[in-house]
Amino acid sequence: MRLVQRSVLPGFGLTMGITVTYLSLIVLIPLSGLFLATSQLEWSDFHRILTNPLVMKSFKLTFRASFLAACINAVFGFVVAWVLVRYRFCGRRFLDAMVDLPFALPTAVSGIALAQLYSDKGWIGQWFPFPIRGTELGVTLALIFIGLPFVIRTLQPSIEELEKELEEVSASLGANRWQTFRKVIFPMVLPALITGFSMAFARALGEYGSVMFIGGMIPGKTEIVSSVIIQKLYEENGQVSASVVAMAMLLSSFALLLLINLIQMWSNRKFTMSS
Repeated sequence: MRLVQRSVLPGFGLTMGITVTYLSLIVLIPLSGLFLATSQLEWSDFHRILTNPLVMKSFKLTFRASFLAACINAVFGFVVAWVLVRYRFCGRRFLDAMVDLPFALPTAVSGIALAQLYSDKGWIGQWFPFPIRGTELGVTLALIFIGLPFVIRTLQPSIEELEKELEEVSASLGANRWQTFRKVIFPMVLPALITGFSMAFARALGEYGSVMFIGGMIPGKTEIVSSVIIQKLYEENGQVSASVVAMAMLLSSFALLLLINLIQMWSNRKFTMSS
């Protein structure tokens, strides 16, 4: 007698219906509201709003600082993840728990803390010969803070799956440490590293609270796109202008994330073929 294995959850039809309905209510319908709010505008209106000098500067700052923060997190996040996985030392569990602190803290709290530390008279900022608060460096620092956990938590499972025997075999064949890292370790963790980078990058693009305090939201200098959207809401007919900027940010973010996902797919395929 053949036993039929039953799924613990209901069948595909019901679960698929719940999935589509939930995603539509939470994601698709709210985002489609941006397109409906701007559907009556002419192309000249889009061009006028988006080519405003302050809006253009905010886009450049947001993407530049987010990309730089994600790159820095990719490098140092790998080092932190490697230490937490490969070594056993006193206080390791405490450091591992601290990684999740940016997840738990309200972004405004982290922004106030960073602003106090890196102000001209702060504990850390007073030792720098140049200002950090109210500059693009301060904005980047806030984005590094909120994006670091994404890289570490994505890399940790991948590093745990690495077999130490492969490193020993590489060393026995005469490879030095750099060659072992470049040809053995890095290709195996690259897909996870790209995933962590993309998550940190996407998180930084939408950040507001932490940047508001340490960056100062100075128009044309440290004002990011999220701040511009909020400022547009207080203008006359600001709902439409804010929707235009938000839609442009949405499309730009989607295009960049699509590109990153394509790179990740290529990296996974290359790793599979080489294995």
